[in-house]
Amino acid sequence: MYKLNKITDKIYYVGVNDRQKALFENLWPLPYGVSYNSYLIADERTALIDTVDVCYSDVFLKKVAEILNGRPLDFLIINHMEPDHAGSIRLLREQYPQVQIVGNSKTFGMLQGYHGIITGLYEVKEGDILSLGSHQLTFYTAPMVHWPEVMFTYDTTEKILFSADAFGTFGTLDGAIIDADMNVDRYWSEMERYYSNIVGKYGSPVQKALQKLSSTEIKIICSTHGPVWKEHIAKAVSVYDRFSRYEGEDGVVIAYGSMYGNTEQMAEAIASELGANGIKNIAMHNVSKTHSSYILRDIFKYKAVIIGSPTYSNNLFPEISSLLSKIEIREVKSRLFGCFGSFTWSGAAVRNLNAFCEKMKWEMVGAPVEEKQGLKEEKYEACLALGKAMADRMKII
Repeated sequence: MYKLNKITDKIYYVGVNDRQKALFENLWPLPYGVSYNSYLIADERTALIDTVDVCYSDVFLKKVAEILNGRPLDFLIINHMEPDHAGSIRLLREQYPQVQIVGNSKTFGMLQGYHGIITGLYEVKEGDILSLGSHQLTFYTAPMVHWPEVMFTYDTTEKILFSADAFGTFGTLDGAIIDADMNVDRYWSEMERYYSNIVGKYGSPVQKALQKLSSTEIKIICSTHGPVWKEHIAKAVSVYDRFSRYEGEDGVVIAYGSMYGNTEQMAEAIASELGANGIKNIAMHNVSKTHSSYILRDIFKYKAVIIGSPTYSNNLFPEISSLLSKIEIREVKSRLFGCFGSFTWSGAAVRNLNAFCEKMKWEMVGAPVEEKQGLKEEKYEACLALGKAMADRMKII
């Protein structure tokens, strides 16, 4: 019934597409949906690598059974225990009670906690090898990319890396599975958003994992989300490398809140001066309209951030406060920073934005601008000066 999607002669794709879910982790918008990728190696012995969200277990299990065609499933390899990949484990075990579950010691603690499974376990450590016949699988731990139990499975025979969430992206697979067979243009922005939203805090562990793999020949990357990378491996790795080093491109993010338009006028003035001074990449976001998912992506992408907020109940505008909290959680490093704000009777926004900059250890550029009530000529000129100061600072990096 199901088309057999082959990665190579003995390796099959048995993942599914989720076009129903509105928010990933009940937080992040999915305008293009998301795929949950699972792979089946049908060698002398058979091995399934990860499962899928339990909502799609019926389709998933039918795909597995069709490829096995009556053969036993010898191994289930768990690279990542997050429920969007591990949700179908209990049902799989019921269908294949003799399957050996392969993971590390941290995997098994989570396996018991989520599914109550404590038997039929096959523990592996860094560098261990599992032979399936012609395919030899080697295991590499990759803790905190982005959970502590994460590991990679490397097929030394065909040079394929099964990378858990690493190199993953939002977006369903609309027809083809392998990047060479599709137009991948839309996935790059979704990969940047996936990294910044989901993996963003763990730059150092990602760098360690990349270094561990640096001397390994990789011909194909099979992630748990998005395309199978074959033609665009270098670009996919470069996105994760750049973002995990917090290396911003030339560009400025202006994120602002505005209740009645006064703070927005300040943002417009700053942006116009940035443009007048040669800054071409300017990402402006009204936090009341743009989901923080996209703002975080751009903050990871660009090296300068300017944030504006009105004073709200002697504090920051709530959506600005929420955005700053998300930035802090991700420990974004080495950004140029500017700030501005407005108030009606008592100013607190700019003071709080200054404190945020100090806490993040970012470099303050230009003089913060704060206006009382409507924007007037003096503060309009100060906004232009802030925009120029940021443009000038970026030119000397």
